[in-house]
Amino acid sequence: MTDDDFKNKKFETIAIHSGQVPEDGAQSVTTPIFPTTTFREDFPGDPSGYVYARWSNPTRVALEKAVAALEGGTHAYAFSSGLAAVQGVLNLLKSGDHVVAVNDLYGGCHRMFEQLMKPHFNIEFTYVDARDTEAFEKAVKKNTKLFWIETPSNPLLHLADIKAAVEIAKKQNILVAVDSTFATPYLQQPLALGADIVHHSMSKYLGGHCDVIGGVLAMKDEKLAEQVRFNQYAVGGILGPFESWLVLRGLKTLHVRMDRHCQNASAVVDYLKTVDAVEKIHFPGVDGKPLPNDMKLPGGMVSFEIKADFETVKRFVMSTKVFVLAESLGGVESLVNHPASMTHASIPKDVREAHGISDCLIRLSVGIESIDDILEDLKAAFAAIA
Repeated sequence: MTDDDFKNKKFETIAIHSGQVPEDGAQSVTTPIFPTTTFREDFPGDPSGYVYARWSNPTRVALEKAVAALEGGTHAYAFSSGLAAVQGVLNLLKSGDHVVAVNDLYGGCHRMFEQLMKPHFNIEFTYVDARDTEAFEKAVKKNTKLFWIETPSNPLLHLADIKAAVEIAKKQNILVAVDSTFATPYLQQPLALGADIVHHSMSKYLGGHCDVIGGVLAMKDEKLAEQVRFNQYAVGGILGPFESWLVLRGLKTLHVRMDRHCQNASAVVDYLKTVDAVEKIHFPGVDGKPLPNDMKLPGGMVSFEIKADFETVKRFVMSTKVFVLAESLGGVESLVNHPASMTHASIPKDVREAHGISDCLIRLSVGIESIDDILEDLKAAFAAIA
């Protein structure tokens, strides 16, 4: 069977089968790992097959085909990290261009934008609330070339209306790139809503086991895909074959894991609503508004603020046992994070707080453990700060 046989299948079937057909003729059920840097050619300049692994590798190509299929795209390119994939988008810009980005975005992106692209490459950035579509339109300048949208955003889980942002962008020939890491293609598909590029840190839910670093960009415009691929080849930020194989393995259970992540996260939110120490909960749909972007479920991330000083917050995140205090997210394990001192520590305090990321904010990546054990762990942590 070929990838064409699965084009019209459901998401769950595509996740397991698309891009999985081995290229070595051995009829292996799973895609082999090709730790090959260079390939035999029949004649000098032979373009018929693989040439050099920076350009393409069979294991990486299998992953790229799978992600493209899951996103409803035609092309995908796997990078060495999520940030390398972000750079793959920024490399489409030139000095003097302007970007409108959401204001509570991942700290690593903010660091890249403000400490690298802005001072060294003269790229200008304006930050807006993801929930405020009008703010995107008001922020547009003559030199605006890109909307960078995280939805749900990190760490406040704000939801942008992708379709509305696209309508604004297309009037002025602005690219729309959506970081859909928190949602995964199982919960939303930005390309179907008009976005030009979908970004994922595959270190998170796509890999799903906290054992691989990787990023990916998916798209369906041929010319744009050629630009992204050339930029990746020229810079060299490609994903290795072993890492590609790990993500391929993770994709096969993505739908099963996401259902459980979402189920557990919703139960955690219901519990947090009963806790007096909790001042505010950030979770898609917690405000009673319907989920935009045809999102199937709210996701597995929960952020909340507690009525406490920093020392108390620190004591809380160090008191959990099931929730591991760690960076990153999206693994089968539950993780707890303090954005102000961890993932978003590189953002100046005044900027961070202006964007709503306070010292009392806690971010949970709710895993797929028993919900009884998860809730018991949170109760014990709250008891520790009572």
